[in-house]
Amino acid sequence: MAEKPHLNLVFIGHVDHGKSTSVGRMLADTGNVEQYLIDKYKKMAEEKGKGTFEFAWVMDSLKEERERGVTIDVAHKRFNTDKYYFTVIDAPGHRDFVKNMITGTSQADAAVLVVSAVEGPQAQTKEHIFLARTLGVKQLIIGINKMDAVKYEEAQYNKVKEEVSKVLKSVGFKVDQIPFVPYSAFKGDNAAKPSPNMAWYKGPTLLDALNNLTEPQKLTNLPLRLPVQDIYTITGIGTVPVGRVETGILKPDMKIMFEPAHVVGEVKSIEMHHEVLPQATPGDNVGFNVRGIAKNDVKRGDVAGPVDNPPSVAKTFTAQIMVLNHPSVITVGYTPVFHIHTAQIACTFLELQKKMDPATGAVKEENPQFLKTGDAAVVKIQPTRPMVIEKAKEFPQLGRFAIRDMGQTVAAGVCLDVEKRVM
Repeated sequence: MAEKPHLNLVFIGHVDHGKSTSVGRMLADTGNVEQYLIDKYKKMAEEKGKGTFEFAWVMDSLKEERERGVTIDVAHKRFNTDKYYFTVIDAPGHRDFVKNMITGTSQADAAVLVVSAVEGPQAQTKEHIFLARTLGVKQLIIGINKMDAVKYEEAQYNKVKEEVSKVLKSVGFKVDQIPFVPYSAFKGDNAAKPSPNMAWYKGPTLLDALNNLTEPQKLTNLPLRLPVQDIYTITGIGTVPVGRVETGILKPDMKIMFEPAHVVGEVKSIEMHHEVLPQATPGDNVGFNVRGIAKNDVKRGDVAGPVDNPPSVAKTFTAQIMVLNHPSVITVGYTPVFHIHTAQIACTFLELQKKMDPATGAVKEENPQFLKTGDAAVVKIQPTRPMVIEKAKEFPQLGRFAIRDMGQTVAAGVCLDVEKRVM
């Protein structure tokens, strides 16, 4: 049986608008969660007087969360439809999901923005829309949830749809290409099956909308970029870096350059799950034996690329960032840790060039004195030691980053331009 195409899906939106319940509903209605579990959770929820939480509970496995009724953990859930295999990055309304949305395997191919039909878009809805835009989420589905709570009224759906459309347009999404789906995650209306309660609605169910997503392009047409996760030295074999191919193709006999280490080696063989591969393509996590380099030449955070198109090492870079959660303010000279591909490197803010309006993307202020939570800005950054970063337009996977400080994600961003180090 051929493997179904895989998509990473993130559910975003305001904290109480029903993201977890929506994910739980999808898992249940596609047969990926056993009915007995749902019944068990339902019973527990009712005993605690939280009847509507049963699907959210399928998602929340931590006991203390149940008592508080809040989703904290970022849970990776998987479900199959007849067309795709989805990994859900369940994004709590809290701040730390951003790191998971940007780094590693969780670069979202598509997002479902959940908006309550009762309240319409809230501040966090707008922030998440801007973030999805900043981080380059190409495909979006708008789920207008809790239709049961507004008696399935078409007028209320249209009102909320209009409000959300305004925000989407303001940050540059093309609204006519985005499906809006009225549904009830709690009752199941229009989640996997059309609902007689909304006979006025002729569009896709939430499940149809997911099946209508387009498969992400395999970035094999770009030059190779392979961030190194680990290095092993295996007796009798040699140096074996391990990492995930982000773009391009890795082949035996290829000459590759590791940056910023600036060393060249030749690929002898490639292995995945203890099998030798004829080549590795984007998404493959591989170990590859390299001749011509010693163990200490290369480390985690280095990136391999072809010798004739090596990864870009930044002297400085310009980025668009969004400040998500900073306890005070960001000023010139601030040096937090940037998490980008497999590298974690302290970087200094050299210039705050302009502050943007997160709702419209328009420039609000040139050369601001400081940035605070909720601000979007264009900034110039200097790494404290050599690091690889690429323009997000050219290599999306190597152009996005999370900024961490004091144990939390304080900001997220994308690289607009790189001033390359001169060797």
